[in-house]
Amino acid sequence: MRSPLRVGVVGLGVISRFYLRALEESASMRLAAVCDRDPAVLAAHSGRAPGYTDHRRLLEEGGVDAVVVTAPNDVHARVCADALERGAAVCVEKPLALNVAEGRALTALAQDRGAVLFTAFHRRYNSAVARLRAALAHARVEELTVRYLERIEEHAGTDTWYLDARRCGGGCVADNGPNAFDLVDLLLGPADVVSARIARDGAGTDRQADIALRAGGTRARVLLDWSYEGERKDVRARLADGRTLSADMLAGHPGFKDSLWHEYAGILDAFERRVRGGSQEGTGGLAALALVEEAYRLEEPVAEEVAG
Repeated sequence: MRSPLRVGVVGLGVISRFYLRALEESASMRLAAVCDRDPAVLAAHSGRAPGYTDHRRLLEEGGVDAVVVTAPNDVHARVCADALERGAAVCVEKPLALNVAEGRALTALAQDRGAVLFTAFHRRYNSAVARLRAALAHARVEELTVRYLERIEEHAGTDTWYLDARRCGGGCVADNGPNAFDLVDLLLGPADVVSARIARDGAGTDRQADIALRAGGTRARVLLDWSYEGERKDVRARLADGRTLSADMLAGHPGFKDSLWHEYAGILDAFERRVRGGSQEGTGGLAALALVEEAYRLEEPVAEEVAG
């Protein structure tokens, strides 16, 4: 039998619990170490695994084969680079980095070191999305719409860095955009941004966006909203034969963030396949960053309104 993959988790914010549960339930991976800059946060995980306040010490002393990076967006590039330099496999929360330049540097470093760099897009592992993907395999899609609507303050919790555009990389386009763009890529293939209508708040943070894309000959539309009352995450495909097929990513998961439990288990399964078998899963981080930058470049300012 193969030895379990020893994994360190860097960043113990609101998303880390989904990775920690998936690691606990895995028969082929185990939690080897955890890291957070806040000693109080780290103390809450005492006894779970050796803890560190410095990710470099974790990499040097933690005996890890791989790291999961769930730290704030603005430190993704630094933490990932330090791990890749040491030959550790990396699974990093989307976005891969703050911008394309950082993403390219990480990609080049991974190639140079022969190390795995995997970007985690959890919605592609959603069960409803998987069923829609199978249904579209032999269908002609005329237009695909991805809706990603939520009130960010409810989802950020104690991770207030989401609301700091410098640390997040922007607003809804920078943070939710990569997940939505990855679904377009998953279901249609590589896409380009055609137009982007973006609404910003008084602080200049983008809170809503209506982004038009084209993947080959198919139109796609991504609707993002950080000011939505409630939560809606779905995909609708209008087919050439007149039918509409859809995937409600929250259906069957009534609790707050309940859908994430199975999605993050899917991420770690795919990450392990990449590490052990050399698959190409998780390589879309740079492409998603490019679409984020293109959306901002083509920005047409609009007044805030609820995305439909």
